[in-house]
Amino acid sequence: MNSTKLPWVTAAPSHWRRGRLKDMINSSANGVWGDDPLGDGTDVFCVRAADFDRTRQRVSKERLPHRSIDDATLTRHMLRPGDLILEKSGGGEKQPVGLAVIFDLSEPAVCSNFCSRLTPAHTIDPRFLSYSFAAAYNQGLTQSAIKQTTGIQNLDTGALFSSPWAYPGIEEQRQLADFLDAETSRIDQLINLQRQVVAGIEERDTAILDAELDLLLDEAGTLPFRRYVVGVEQGSSPQCEAVPATEEEWGVLRVSCLRPGQFFPGENKRLPADSIPDARHEVQQGDLLITRANTPQLVGATAVVPSTRRKLLLSDKIFRVDILPTLDPHYVATIARGSRIRNLCSAVSNGASQSMANIRFEEVKEWPIPTINLDRQRDLVSRMGRAWEITRDLRAKVQSQLSLLTERKRALITATVTGQIDVSSASGRGIEG
Repeated sequence: MNSTKLPWVTAAPSHWRRGRLKDMINSSANGVWGDDPLGDGTDVFCVRAADFDRTRQRVSKERLPHRSIDDATLTRHMLRPGDLILEKSGGGEKQPVGLAVIFDLSEPAVCSNFCSRLTPAHTIDPRFLSYSFAAAYNQGLTQSAIKQTTGIQNLDTGALFSSPWAYPGIEEQRQLADFLDAETSRIDQLINLQRQVVAGIEERDTAILDAELDLLLDEAGTLPFRRYVVGVEQGSSPQCEAVPATEEEWGVLRVSCLRPGQFFPGENKRLPADSIPDARHEVQQGDLLITRANTPQLVGATAVVPSTRRKLLLSDKIFRVDILPTLDPHYVATIARGSRIRNLCSAVSNGASQSMANIRFEEVKEWPIPTINLDRQRDLVSRMGRAWEITRDLRAKVQSQLSLLTERKRALITATVTGQIDVSSASGRGIEG
């Protein structure tokens, strides 16, 4: 067998078995989406990639949808503790398709048709298999097995499963899995603590803004946003490539280009060279943009386009709003970061799944806008900008620590399942990534 693509297979401990990733798998079967839930007690959970807890490599129950599955189909597709769920279709530029998580819930469930249910071979510990797939993901094996002709990534499982691999006997697998369970749990605790710090920073920023807005509301009252709106447009979403456009190429903005108060021009998809761009939808400096589709936490995210590169186009999931000169667009973007409007967006949003929600512009037009003059609007924007600047550096430092912890965890998993760590002494080589 050719293991030149993975030198670690040759370098693995001599008593480990050499083979291919598929040797560790008993069966692989596509999932099923089923029908709309009946609500009569017979519905079961359906696990999507959106339900993956990517930190713990487990299934999150938080938003698992219920689906109606007939008995015969449920018998063939029901998940059992110890099965793996592999994402086969979906992904994105920053989160390639191909992650696998272990199923450990007791409730009846299937996985969606965009995923595959994997059962471990009888000589393979499910946790070790899960960590092995994590190592394959970390080493880029899943990325090299992606077939992509549209914006959706599809995993060639045949190519992935044929990857050379090496693994020990089941007792040593369990020992390695026990070691990783303990060590990654410690890292996960640190990651959660850092995320709590980030959440605390964001709560502080929101609290400062809400306090300012409360004072304005009591003093000046509000008018609905529609009183200031002159016009609104949406772009279009032609078939695009999954990679970002270069400075010389046209790109269509993703919804991820907008977060409350922030615009990220790099979040775009390249327009194919044979497509004619509609220059009417090119974004310009000073444009007020609002997302009409995103997660419930981010739908309605509002920002003003700063000085930016040319050749970026609106998608059909982003509103561009023209407003009266009596309203500063930066003031709108600042107010839209407050709890009132964020809660309104989350409350009125709707969609086919909890992972993507939509709002109508009729609902945006009802946003309450404190009625103060331009000078006071700009003063609020300036004061909030200074307050947020103080926490921006702290947030960046915490995010850097999160990145380091995440990379440490990935390196530890990869080093362990590739035989670079002697778990009896918990020492290894090359685990710094």
